[in-house]
Amino acid sequence: MLTSQIKRAADSVVLNIAEGCTGQTNATFKQFLGYSLRSAIEVVSCLFIGKRRKIINDTEFQKLYDDYQALCKMITALRNSL
Repeated sequence: MLTSQIKRAADSVVLNIAEGCTGQTNATFKQFLGYSLRSAIEVVSCLFIGKRRKIINDTEFQKLYDDYQALCKMITALRNSL
């Protein structure tokens, strides 16, 4: 169940960026970037749950956490640049 939640949230990150950038206004794109950021944060929350439940080992957790932290920073920077 947690795996499918992570997959849905991870898919939502990219899908919201794609939907928001297709001929929308900057304000609308910012809104979709906000949705994308929230989905990325949801993935991170699921990673913490997975680590606590020992579904994800420390090495996997740290790699994915670092990747999503970087992604959140990139989404935030893009949103702030609009």
